[in-house]
Amino acid sequence: MNIELIERAWNDRELLKSQEVRQEIESIIADLDCGRVRVAEKKEGKWIVNQAVKKAIVLYFPLCGVEHFESGDLKFWDKIPTKQNYEELKVRCVPPAVARYGSFLAEGCVMMPSFVNIGAYVDSGTMVDTWATVGSCAQIGKNVHLAGGVGIGGVLEPVSANPVIVEDNCFIGSRCIVVEGAIIAQGAVLGANTVITQSTKIIDVSQNESIEYRGYVPENSVVIPGSYTKHFPAGDYNVNCALIIGKRKESTDKKTSLNEALRDFNVAV
Repeated sequence: MNIELIERAWNDRELLKSQEVRQEIESIIADLDCGRVRVAEKKEGKWIVNQAVKKAIVLYFPLCGVEHFESGDLKFWDKIPTKQNYEELKVRCVPPAVARYGSFLAEGCVMMPSFVNIGAYVDSGTMVDTWATVGSCAQIGKNVHLAGGVGIGGVLEPVSANPVIVEDNCFIGSRCIVVEGAIIAQGAVLGANTVITQSTKIIDVSQNESIEYRGYVPENSVVIPGSYTKHFPAGDYNVNCALIIGKRKESTDKKTSLNEALRDFNVAV
């Protein structure tokens, strides 16, 4: 990848007329599509954003004209075509699921009727369940379950910002929202309707003293929606937050651990 060339084109959009620049951008998108490059990677325990790749995605759009695309009975009028080679990828794709070209789906993924955007990376054994969406550049780990109606934000811009990251073996419950570059660490379980943003208070209430996080759910945490009281000029009102009520145990299957934790704390959602 010619990072210097991408940087030059980023700073001078006239260079998009250059055949060399166009070919470099198209090559990066092709590499994203087959998983040779990623928007972000974990190195020495820390997620690092590849800004040049994000810039290439942004620069790719003006290179593409709006065209008619077909995928089975579905017809599109868009700039980015959809993936077609699911059998070759060994990915199960249930109609009318759509993954855009430039996203990566590893072998063994299952796409129920759902959507995966350009730049996203979905690792092996993960299920993207019905009406779940995986935003541009989001990074989804191995053996993750994104349950029905989950919204995973992408964060394509600003290019310096982390995308949303869901690490290996997480279970994201129905109608959860994870946006603004939040990180859900390995093995975490989010109960239905939990919302995680950079401003969401994530409060660990499982110990004698609470611990507060922002934009990060620690590994193996079991999380449910909650609220806390905040004072406003008009009075005191409840504001949404997320509550860590316990930790998954290695011996506990991720699909049942939420129910077990809820029983332990006499909580129902």
